[in-house]
Amino acid sequence: MSKTAAIYARYSSSAQNDASIEQQVEECTRYAQDSGLTVVATYEDRAMTGRNDRRPGFQRMMRAADRREFQVLITYKSNRLARNMLDALRCENRLDAAGIKVVYCKENFGDNAAGRLALRMMMSLNEFYSDNLSEDVRRGMLDGAQKCKVVGALPFGYRKSGDGRAEIDPPAAEIVRETFSRILAGETYMDIARDFNARGLKTARGGEWNKGSFHGILRNERYTGVYIFENVRVEGGMPQIITREAYDRVQNLIKDRNAFSGRHRSNNDYLLTGKLFCGKCLSPMVGVSGRGRHGDVHYYYSCNGRRIGRICDKKNVRKEWIEEEVTRAILTVVLTDDMLNWIADTVMAMAEKQRETSKLGHYEARLAETQKQIDNIVRAVELGVIADEFKSRMAKLQSDKSALQSRIAAEKSTLLQVDRPRVLYYLETIRGGNPADPALQKRIIRDFIRAVYVYDDHFKLVADFTGTKTTYDIPATPPESPSEPPPEDITQGSYKREIAPPNLPYTNPCHHSTIEAVRQGFVIIWYSQK
Repeated sequence: MSKTAAIYARYSSSAQNDASIEQQVEECTRYAQDSGLTVVATYEDRAMTGRNDRRPGFQRMMRAADRREFQVLITYKSNRLARNMLDALRCENRLDAAGIKVVYCKENFGDNAAGRLALRMMMSLNEFYSDNLSEDVRRGMLDGAQKCKVVGALPFGYRKSGDGRAEIDPPAAEIVRETFSRILAGETYMDIARDFNARGLKTARGGEWNKGSFHGILRNERYTGVYIFENVRVEGGMPQIITREAYDRVQNLIKDRNAFSGRHRSNNDYLLTGKLFCGKCLSPMVGVSGRGRHGDVHYYYSCNGRRIGRICDKKNVRKEWIEEEVTRAILTVVLTDDMLNWIADTVMAMAEKQRETSKLGHYEARLAETQKQIDNIVRAVELGVIADEFKSRMAKLQSDKSALQSRIAAEKSTLLQVDRPRVLYYLETIRGGNPADPALQKRIIRDFIRAVYVYDDHFKLVADFTGTKTTYDIPATPPESPSEPPPEDITQGSYKREIAPPNLPYTNPCHHSTIEAVRQGFVIIWYSQK
């Protein structure tokens, strides 16, 4: 019996249209037929950005995935699923947890280490260059921010005035004032939400109120009259809706509520969640926190076998230490000159393949032929040849030219536009980074790490990457923790218990490539975060 599949298609800009959806669905359907998959559903988002997941078709698809209504998700390219690489990986993780494989039919580079890494690097590079292209836009927004102009979404209670600045939207502003007043009076979020809904009041998006509707309002300092955009902060730059005293009192109430509920969370993510395992019992190590004797909060990874099953005596591992050491191991051991050159060659080869399989060449050839016909008519007119049909023919050709230029621009926007020196420069900036930098840690762990096994007195590193087997085993002892108070469980992510012990050859359940390498007390299995 063939596996079931769903198709997701999206276009975002005016340079594309409904035909873009049809073309994507056609390509995905052809891939399904060639792969012996049965398509059971198609989900579409038209004129919707991929920079967030607030897309109706996308949300329907994810809910269907949670219900296990299909086994494979097919989409045209990775940037149809999400523009941001981290968002795409989060989506893949959620689908993987549901047992669903994600396939990009135009970026199908092979189910091996080289193909998986190239795809991840291409996604990361696409995001990197997309960010660079948006610098001019951000520069213009910052210029507008210096003048207190509206450069982004306005908080509920404001609207844009004729001069481009924010002004008070009276009905919505009154709701904001009432919200602050009732919170100060001791009412709960749900009581206020029920009352607003009973009165027919709507949120900024036109929906009904719930407990979460008030978080953004109560924490928005702009209501005190402060204009805020990135690093620009102008006191009195916006009309005031809430007094500073009322705002500060509400913030204190929120802090007191959180303290009463026992919540004290770190602003940092537990980057190795779902990837860090105890070397003794092979249980996952999950993110926990606890207060020391002086009231300061410490963050650890704790063995689940010790916390829940009481089957292990593995000590907690300090979060900051293990994440930094994992990053350092990748930068110093794996990203050698040969490895960087291999990555660059692979990315360039995949980029060329991507271009060859795109419709860019077809559109460019049609544009050249259209321009040739336009030039022929111009020359005929210059020679004195006048024909009534020239005018209508020229109008048709100019329309075709404009449409083809739009299609070319849209197709180019989906292709990776890089050259080898720039790829190497990008990789060099990663390798030369500070392993203690949280942003670099997130990138390295997100893009490359599959699993890390940690012991009390040593680490082991296993890599599934280049097709060669290298093993390192170096004694190393984690630093002593200042204290181990009863931790507060703030577990994040998910894990799979079928991971093999580090002293055995590791076989990825989804792939066939098996390579082992051991170094500095980490067991790291490279993979495309499926």
